Amino acid sequence: MLRPQLNPSSSHHHTTTTSSSSSTQLYFASSSCITSLRRPSPPSLIAGAGCRTTRRRQQGRQRVVVRCASSSAASSASEAARRGTGSSDMAPAAVVKVKAVATIKVTVEGLLNSLRPSKAIDNIRDLIGRSLFLELVSSELEAKTGKKKATVHSYAHKVDDDDHGVVTYEADFDVPTGFGPIGAVVVTNELGQEMFLEDLNLTAGDGAGNSTVLPIRCNSWVQPKSSIDEGTPGKRIFFAKAYLPGQTPAGLRSYREEDLKQKRGNGAGQREADDRVYDYDVYNDLGNPDSNGDLARPVLGGSKQFPYPRRCRTGRPPSKKDPKSETRKGNVYVPRDEEFSEVKNAQFLLKTLQSVLHAAVPAAQSALIDNLSLNLPFPSFFVIDKLFEDGVELPGVEKLGFLHSIVPRLLELLRDSPGDKILLFDTPANVQKDKFAWLRDEEFARETLAGINPYAIELVREFPLKSKLDPAVYGPAESAITADLLEEQMRRVMTVEEAISQKRLFMLDFHDLFLPYVHKIRSLKHTTMYGSRTIFFLTDDGTLRLLAIELTRPASPSQPQWRQVFTPSTDTTKSWLWRMAKAHVRAHDAGHHELITHWLRTHCAVEPYIIAANRQLSEMHPIYQLLHPHFRYTMRINALARSRLISAAGIIELSFSPQKYSMELSSVAYDKLWRFDMEALPADLVRRGMAEEDPTAEHGLRLAIEDYPFANDGLLIWDAIKTWVQAYVARFYPDADSVAGDEELQAFWTEVRTKGHGDKKDAPWWPKLDSPESLAHTLTTIVWVAAAHHAAVNFGQYDFGGYFPNRPSIARTVMPVEEPVDAAAMERFLDNPDQALRECFPSQVQATVVMAVLDVLSTHSTDEEYLGGEQTRPWNSDAAVQAAYAGFTARLKEIEGVIDGRNKDRKLKNRCGAGILPYQLMKPFSDAGVTGMGIPNSTSI
Repeated sequence: MLRPQLNPSSSHHHTTTTSSSSSTQLYFASSSCITSLRRPSPPSLIAGAGCRTTRRRQQGRQRVVVRCASSSAASSASEAARRGTGSSDMAPAAVVKVKAVATIKVTVEGLLNSLRPSKAIDNIRDLIGRSLFLELVSSELEAKTGKKKATVHSYAHKVDDDDHGVVTYEADFDVPTGFGPIGAVVVTNELGQEMFLEDLNLTAGDGAGNSTVLPIRCNSWVQPKSSIDEGTPGKRIFFAKAYLPGQTPAGLRSYREEDLKQKRGNGAGQREADDRVYDYDVYNDLGNPDSNGDLARPVLGGSKQFPYPRRCRTGRPPSKKDPKSETRKGNVYVPRDEEFSEVKNAQFLLKTLQSVLHAAVPAAQSALIDNLSLNLPFPSFFVIDKLFEDGVELPGVEKLGFLHSIVPRLLELLRDSPGDKILLFDTPANVQKDKFAWLRDEEFARETLAGINPYAIELVREFPLKSKLDPAVYGPAESAITADLLEEQMRRVMTVEEAISQKRLFMLDFHDLFLPYVHKIRSLKHTTMYGSRTIFFLTDDGTLRLLAIELTRPASPSQPQWRQVFTPSTDTTKSWLWRMAKAHVRAHDAGHHELITHWLRTHCAVEPYIIAANRQLSEMHPIYQLLHPHFRYTMRINALARSRLISAAGIIELSFSPQKYSMELSSVAYDKLWRFDMEALPADLVRRGMAEEDPTAEHGLRLAIEDYPFANDGLLIWDAIKTWVQAYVARFYPDADSVAGDEELQAFWTEVRTKGHGDKKDAPWWPKLDSPESLAHTLTTIVWVAAAHHAAVNFGQYDFGGYFPNRPSIARTVMPVEEPVDAAAMERFLDNPDQALRECFPSQVQATVVMAVLDVLSTHSTDEEYLGGEQTRPWNSDAAVQAAYAGFTARLKEIEGVIDGRNKDRKLKNRCGAGILPYQLMKPFSDAGVTGMGIPNSTSI
């Protein structure tokens, strides 16, 4: 991915941007011209022989003016230089010496082998300087013919190979003075292995303080020429500056178009690992009907029944038993530059997480671990605690398989004596704070505001509560929760009508989403489901009190509708029923979180933006450069999820209540709930009734609950992102016409709507990119979702769900009072309610597998790139953009301090108090590991 320079400043191309400074540019002046360039420091202009350089002051900035001599000699010199010949009847051509330094990252599995003596052929190529071929591309066309100017080329030779995995190549060029600005570098890899090109630096000048360096950030894989099809030259182009389409220098236009054409592909054939083609397909690779009929799954996307976003096309052949489905053989393709870095791979993903996902499921399903059989509950809460204190003895390695290769931070396989193994989990942060917090109603309520799924709670705006489902199918629409019952639980301090008018009643509403799937899910073994509603009351101290839970089983051909409302009680039987009802709601919330708030909204819905951006926005487009850091690793983690996490018999189906219907439910949620215009944080809060617009309030919103940690901290991050994006957009788009007239930008957004989210293409709520304001808001939304939304719902998963009684992923047994009452089950419940609750919780296999995966998913890699971090500083030297980004970074650091202060404010009882885990998920920066804080730029895990 290139990181070229911003702010087109060449005199021959009109630019609508305004700035007091510009990016660096190497310019070799053309004939009979006066070229003006804004000058940074050091000087950004290299004057060739025969040029006279003067400096003038104009409008408060220094300008460099170059007056050039006749071009006839220079033009001849350019052609002679290209051909390697001279002319006897003209003066020797004037040239400027340019040096290119290419930095290549050695990888353990790739280039390391190709650059060591073991690879004799490549070694010889290095020795004779024939391993890397570079071509400088002029931004100008030939004045007489209107054709591309011949490139100036040279082979690079290896000059350094350090101990840190970095190999340096250098190439020297004789650039004719009439060449014009260097607009790009074409790279051809002559080695037998792919190489990861980090950057190119072009230097011209005398090297004594007057040199100009043109840096080009590449960070991209370059495939070897030998592996490219005959019809493809095997060249990669890296552009030196950012240009809007209409401002692209004439000499670069065809290169810009060709590079985009290569990334779009032709929509045919199976993709190979080294391809860089981006295309769309439906989710037809989640099932495996050829292996087992029970593993067949419906195609998601492309139908009214199961609408869904699109994913990256792989081109794998169709299933034999179901031609609409794709086979699941081999690794899942993503474009080469979307792969994880070797650091991320080696640390825990393809070497650890993938081993968990690949081996955990078959091991569990085959019950290979004797004392962790698939459906066996934990024998006591004491044994659950021992997972964190003493560990659990495991059988031999031959039966352990997947657990042997789990993340070292998560599981320590300790060898006390030959053959002895211990499975030891780190104690989650919330348990470290308060071991018994999971039992308290106050913590249950608090986590709706400051937990891992703060997107579910909503304001109760009407009463009685009513379902929107067909009562002829699902039973009476009106809830069984009555005003009298709520008023009793509110201790008669006010009526329900008063509570609603004062915005004091809130709800988790999983009723209409889950109710249509209750009987389908109940037809499966070892799981169950209800539709649920949970009601909270906002107390005078700003905390929520849990009032009531309603569980509903819809009518079926053999049974009438059953529903019951559960409330806190001092009666022992009712109190145990209350605990079981909370366990069911927690499992519903866990499913809602993982399938919708997390997977659908931050992974699945983001992939179309990535595909469309790469297909329609040139890598020299300023908006591509803005968005690119926010797409890092998302396609690979999504592909990994499709491979083992959300696929048939994957972790989700194994461990969450909906099981085989999990992804269908996410499709229903996409159909009913997902709207791009509601993905912005302010719009989401207003939609759920958790805020209302108020121009006089901070952020323009007044929260329904003042101490709402996620919303309070999230709005700080939202505003910081918005301010940065607005400044960036203003730098390139001064008015509505500049936005509407950007063909690439409009094609990108059209493709997002009509292809990436094609099942919703005709929805009226899609924003139009018709002004700088609408563009900035749209881009802010994308950045928010990929960065902060994802961080809020991902990096606390182990802290809140690692101790699974606090957040069980599945409820496996029905309520013992469900009618018709099972007398034997009721008797067992009355005799040992503790055991009944543990039997409702995940089994030992389910719990330990989910704990393992949550720990991995909550981990920051050592190569993490954080929002506002130095690693993703803009790819240009434009002073206005750099200043805006510096302000963005500074604001994020200020926000960290604000969050720390809030977490120490005892008046904020939802984030500060005895045994309360401080809310840190919106703190922008973090160390590596499981920290419960840090906002990476992208949905990177």
